[in-house]
Amino acid sequence: MLLPVLISGFTLGAAGSLHCVGMCGPLSLALPVHQLTGIKKFFSLLFYQIGRIVTYSIIGLLFGLAGRRIYISGYQQSFSIIMGIVVLSLATLYFFRKRTIHLSFMNRFYVMVQNIIIRLIKSVNNSFSFFLMGLANGLLPCGMVYIAIAATLSLSTVTESVSFMAMFGAGTLPAMMLIGYAGQMIKPEYRSFFRKLVPVFITLMGIVLILRGMNLGIPYISPELPISPGDVIECHP
Repeated sequence: MLLPVLISGFTLGAAGSLHCVGMCGPLSLALPVHQLTGIKKFFSLLFYQIGRIVTYSIIGLLFGLAGRRIYISGYQQSFSIIMGIVVLSLATLYFFRKRTIHLSFMNRFYVMVQNIIIRLIKSVNNSFSFFLMGLANGLLPCGMVYIAIAATLSLSTVTESVSFMAMFGAGTLPAMMLIGYAGQMIKPEYRSFFRKLVPVFITLMGIVLILRGMNLGIPYISPELPISPGDVIECHP
């Protein structure tokens, strides 16, 4: 059923909103919306968030195709457990070493994305520019996005993967809209506190991935995974 996937994605996004407030706040505050008022400001911020959600959905499509291959190969349960262990290891690394997820081999790509965002901020002239900035923002490094991607790889269908990432983005939308409107009112110490809560949610996500792989039949948490079709058996006369 698709409903548990939608709920799981939205819940992870809503929990990850604390991370957004702590980490993405400065970027949201840099958006050129301060001179805008009323409905124009609202739609500019909304188009920015929609662009980010579209990027997450495309990422869900790409990794959903990879996850589909894992499902067809019959390794979905094992892979989900392995990803859960990896996620728990990353959370432990943060708790004891204060180190976050950082993919150094992607640095050049991230610098390119940041330069695109800076150019768009300087040349913004309509709501579509905000949509493009949102598209680019969805490509920036984010630990919670990495966790969401890990979850998509444990899903059975591409539709589930795309829906999960779209709902993940939707779950972060309220907090990100709030930052756009009242980000300057959120004190730095509060943002620091929110960042400290992130590894807690990462730990919970790791546990959920492991439980999902165990196929316990618990609704929403560890539903029974569909049986892989496996290899086609050909009968010869």
